[in-house]
Amino acid sequence: MKVIQILGVLWMAFSNSLYAQHHQHQGEANNYMNQSQFDKLVERFENPERAQWQKPDKVISFLGVSKEKTIIDIGAGTGYFVFRIANLCKQIIATDVDSRFLEYIEKKNQTEKHANISIRKAEYDTPPVLKNEADIVYNVNVYHHIENRKKYLEKLYQQMKNGSTLVIIDFKKGDFPQGPPDSMKLSEKQVWEELKSVGFKKIKIDTKTLPYQYMIKVKK
Repeated sequence: MKVIQILGVLWMAFSNSLYAQHHQHQGEANNYMNQSQFDKLVERFENPERAQWQKPDKVISFLGVSKEKTIIDIGAGTGYFVFRIANLCKQIIATDVDSRFLEYIEKKNQTEKHANISIRKAEYDTPPVLKNEADIVYNVNVYHHIENRKKYLEKLYQQMKNGSTLVIIDFKKGDFPQGPPDSMKLSEKQVWEELKSVGFKKIKIDTKTLPYQYMIKVKK
């Protein structure tokens, strides 16, 4: 395996399980990680200190979660947001390309017992969203690693229902304690331009609430 692929695998531990989606051999990289490495990913994602900069309550407020809404998390990882949102919505669908994270969520939910949590295997090049099923679709620290983003967004736009919202949360450009190297990041302006190019309409762009990330909310 090439060095750059190995580095991609290692960096994925600092974001989420979809973080390296744009690498052609990401499936191979996921297989490359052994169980002990997966345990380290879980420890990192679930680290209590994450809340200090991730501010999950602020993120959930920005999403616009409510009891009547069906929500999809693209790249759910350990379900960091899924379990926090479950009591606040009608249904939440946790998706991920790595089956181990889906298994982790299922096992955790045996204790949590949220009847409205379901899981779905995601693919690298196709949004895991069925036609007109979701009121809110979101991803956290995923977007900049999607390859062929225009095609991906076009497919996602087609699947989303009219009036539904998409929220993208990703790392700001600059040198920060959290996030990938600056060369890997996308500015909020670029993300918005890409969203706009396929038809999404801006609701809000927030660069102030989170110290290392911006939040972008758009609608179909």
